[in-house]
Amino acid sequence: MAKILLVEDSEQIWDFLARRLERRGHSVILAHDGEQGLENARASLPDVILLDMNLPVMDGWTAARALKGEGATRQIPIIALTAHAMAGDRDKALQAGCDDYHPKPIDFAKLLAQIDVVTTRAG
Repeated sequence: MAKILLVEDSEQIWDFLARRLERRGHSVILAHDGEQGLENARASLPDVILLDMNLPVMDGWTAARALKGEGATRQIPIIALTAHAMAGDRDKALQAGCDDYHPKPIDFAKLLAQIDVVTTRAG
């Protein structure tokens, strides 16, 4: 099972996701803003990062670019989580360094499949 860093500022979403992921056997590390997410990624080197793009302190776009710009965190797959499901947003997330994109509201079964794909590819 994967060690997952969930960077999300909505308590409702992180509570829902963390509990469901942990029930599936994953370990979940939480961060509530982009800066804390960056620090937790450096400290814990998770298998995958679920990154909300609209965060306080440092947004997800900036955090993704920073993570992909550092040697220690460059290879960690990032799945962007965003309510911005408009044309071009997926490309924008991928250009920022995200490996995949998941629009909100979250489709948990689809998100689990995306986690499996990026962790298998990274492993």
